Amino acid sequence: MFLLFLAPMIGQNPIPAEEQSRSFLIKEVTIHIGNGKEIQDGAVGFRDGKIDFVGSSALSPSGYDEVLNEKGKHLYPGFIAVNSTLGLREIGAVRASRDQQETGSVNPHVRSIIAYNTDSRITPTVRSNGVLMGQIAPQGGLISGSSSIVTFDAWNWEDSVYELDDGIHIQWPSLRKWNWEARKREKNKDYDKEVASLKEFLTRSRAYCRVRDKEIQLREEACCGLFQEDKRLYVRANQANQMISAINMAQDLGIDNLVIVGGYDAHLITDLLKERKVAIMISSVHGLPARPDDDIDHNFKLASILSEAGVLFCLENTRRMTEMNTMNLPFHAGTCIAYGLDKREAISAITLNTAKILGIEERCGSIEIGKDATLFLSEGDALDMRTNNVTRAFIQGRDLDLDNHQKFLYRKFRDKYAQ
Repeated sequence: MFLLFLAPMIGQNPIPAEEQSRSFLIKEVTIHIGNGKEIQDGAVGFRDGKIDFVGSSALSPSGYDEVLNEKGKHLYPGFIAVNSTLGLREIGAVRASRDQQETGSVNPHVRSIIAYNTDSRITPTVRSNGVLMGQIAPQGGLISGSSSIVTFDAWNWEDSVYELDDGIHIQWPSLRKWNWEARKREKNKDYDKEVASLKEFLTRSRAYCRVRDKEIQLREEACCGLFQEDKRLYVRANQANQMISAINMAQDLGIDNLVIVGGYDAHLITDLLKERKVAIMISSVHGLPARPDDDIDHNFKLASILSEAGVLFCLENTRRMTEMNTMNLPFHAGTCIAYGLDKREAISAITLNTAKILGIEERCGSIEIGKDATLFLSEGDALDMRTNNVTRAFIQGRDLDLDNHQKFLYRKFRDKYAQ
């Protein structure tokens, strides 16, 4: 009877970790701080979820409850997955598990966080590669809704929230659309109409937010943070003229916190991006070139080009199978290294740079005193799929269980063939 009771529990998600009650000191590791610096033979101490020591192992203080001697290992800040649908979509073929897109076109009032599923089978696999936080974002339509930033270890969405409703996501109209009947791309005849509709709604929202009468308009109310600099505007755009139009629109409306998601042609407008202080979330490093005459390695080297130009950027991986591929985020950064990006910059592209773009860099994104103890240990280079082996991870000091369904299946069939 006892075995029957346990059977449904086999392969289930690990129980979320308890709040940190014991202080930790991790010694004799290579510390990748996240801000472009490294410490060889370093030590990091943390208690009550906050880092209180970063320095040489030889200078590390005493008084910690648990001392981890991890000689030869690497310590990283937790990687951050942005513009993610992890927890919003579980199985693509099952409609009931697809919550990443709301019906309709203009949905700024839709909050992705309330649909976020902390019990996703995919989340533990992501943590096993060092991805410990994420920005959960809606997709589809013209204005998709608001995103929130979460930690990947919680009982429910309320417990997971790190930054609630951090910004509004817009899908900038495409200049060309796919014609399913003709099986080819054609000019989007409604492009100007769609852009005008978007501008008209945001202009109306700005006017509403200035007066705010007693009757609340949910759609317009959701946009007020954009004009008060409380929220960021995330615009998915890839072509240069799309990005230029989005930047000009934001300036005309007085929206200062603009982030371009995608940015395929960002290398063509680097001067404008720097002048207007617009950050880029580079999509799909492992994706194919968009046009037949583009360089075959365009996606691989875009990060290096933007880095050399002084444009603030981070990496995101929205593509097919976005949720499952979130675990490959560090390897996207590794590919960028092979195509010219400095290794320390690559680490920043999925840690501190990401935190800066999201506006949470004062609390996380690097291993520095006073910041959250969200970090992990790897036996080797975490950006190399051959050596990434996460042995221990902490979110705000909570010691995580790194087991997952994939590891369970590995053990199951390893034992089967060992019999």
